[in-house]
Amino acid sequence: MREYTTPAVIEPPTTGSLSDPVWANASSHPDTAVFSRRVDGGWLDISAAEFARQVSGVAKGLIAAGVKHGDRVALLSATRYEWTLIDYAIWSIGAATVPIYETSSASQVHWILTDSEAVVAVVENAAHGAVVESARAEAPSLQEVWQIESGAVDELTVLGKDIADAELDKRRTAVVPGDLATLIYTSGTTGRPKGCKISHANFMDELGTAVKVLPGLFKLTGASTLLFLPLAHVFARIIQVGCVMMRVKVGHTADVKNLVADLGEFKPTFILSVPRVFEKVFNTASQTAHAAGKGKIFDAAAETAIAYSQALDKGGPSFGLKAKHTLFDKLVYAKLRNVLGGQVDYAISGGAPLGDRLGHFFRGIGVPVLEGYGLTETTAALAVNLPDDIRIGTVGKPLPGVTVGVADDGELCFKGGQVMLGYWKNDEATAAAIDADGWFHTGDLGEFDVDGFIKITGRKKEILVTAGGKNVAPAVLEDRIRLHPLVSQCMVVGDGKPFIAALVTIDPETIGAWATKNGKPDDMSTLATDKDLIAEIQSAIDDANTAVSKAEGIKKFTILETDWTQENGELSLKLSLRRHIVMEKHKADVEALYQK
Repeated sequence: MREYTTPAVIEPPTTGSLSDPVWANASSHPDTAVFSRRVDGGWLDISAAEFARQVSGVAKGLIAAGVKHGDRVALLSATRYEWTLIDYAIWSIGAATVPIYETSSASQVHWILTDSEAVVAVVENAAHGAVVESARAEAPSLQEVWQIESGAVDELTVLGKDIADAELDKRRTAVVPGDLATLIYTSGTTGRPKGCKISHANFMDELGTAVKVLPGLFKLTGASTLLFLPLAHVFARIIQVGCVMMRVKVGHTADVKNLVADLGEFKPTFILSVPRVFEKVFNTASQTAHAAGKGKIFDAAAETAIAYSQALDKGGPSFGLKAKHTLFDKLVYAKLRNVLGGQVDYAISGGAPLGDRLGHFFRGIGVPVLEGYGLTETTAALAVNLPDDIRIGTVGKPLPGVTVGVADDGELCFKGGQVMLGYWKNDEATAAAIDADGWFHTGDLGEFDVDGFIKITGRKKEILVTAGGKNVAPAVLEDRIRLHPLVSQCMVVGDGKPFIAALVTIDPETIGAWATKNGKPDDMSTLATDKDLIAEIQSAIDDANTAVSKAEGIKKFTILETDWTQENGELSLKLSLRRHIVMEKHKADVEALYQK
């Protein structure tokens, strides 16, 4: 196995826990604003001392409710301040948080509660409470359930009013790095979700390293971020931990529809997101410009931004390119930066490949996207591009202390302190994921160059093999096609077929303006076969085909009448395609591509 290791910059943690920074911050910087809450249409700062007081109150309530060291506590809620507060209260008493997505189905909630043997649960609202209550027969360990919107924080604080500070301190200081911090259930493309056992040490190792190599995020004076991704996912959670550790102000919002307004008010210095959000920012800006008759200006600005970024990697931009870039910065780029709040220095992307073109575009407009790579099983990042060491098109080098290896079949494997303890009550799955030599097998295909920069080339189980024996990685084509302003989703097909084809869905937020401009009915049942729309999508297909060999190119495609969504099961909770679901629902559409 080929290997590359980045030398460690910290020693493995031997004492302490994730909750320690809460009390350390309250002692050393009591008046520093570490959170900001949305209250009555504005943002209300919460100091380090106040946060510690609230964590203490909830933690004492959990002790009074009988939650013991090592017990599991389920947390079912959208991203909000109380999510973080309750998470730290759970850690403060040595229990483990079991996050559940607010969009999870009843059967998924039942399974997680049952499998984790959660003893209590905190849910966001009555609807979530009803789902949890319906699982009681299957989850005999479950005792109390509190609702955030019905005053869970106050109820727990009152419940624990007679618990002495000394008792909480005893519980908190008894927690050691090797203790279980959380069970995060993977969404799973097949079968039941598996619980990833992540320890305090896993988080501490990950963040102890990350804050050292990302000082522009965590050590910047006045640093702040607005969390809008689900905290039930490890990606947002790891940022939460890093921010608390470094006293970076955190805001929360789950209202993605009003995200632009929230960003404008909160003005974060960095954000984290998934590629689909960056695609939407680009596509919406492009469509808006074209609808206003300024499409040529935007297109020229986009090409200039990309060229400018590419030139940064090749000795620097020319005088003429600098001049064009300065002009477009006033006309276009500043407006795009304002969409993100106007003060964003960096964005972090994970969950799926961003694509070279988008990476260069955002760096070119002044918002470098630090693309990284990791999984739930690895406590988020294993590798990341650093502000002063970016190589667009890669997911960066391994974080310090991490070793990457490429197996004979091209699978990426890793070793590092952030690799999980294993799967909860599933030794067979653990043995399949972590081999006898300690390598975690990711299931992703990739490679690394002589400098250690890692490039993801596909999923082991998603590689298509055509009837002619050609191996095709769908992501290369799909990423480029989704850059078209009218495209929402795309899935490349062709496994066992004579050629490569694609299913394409249209973005409901941009098609209306296009239809109006072109005198078309805003009705996908008609537009799906419209020759002008087909021509638009064909241009996206043609562009994507330039990135692959002729044998790998898309020969046919069909436009579907409806988009794919999380609600209908076609997209995962991190907005990636659930291919087996899409194939199952659109088997007839796929077969039709090969019958024409």
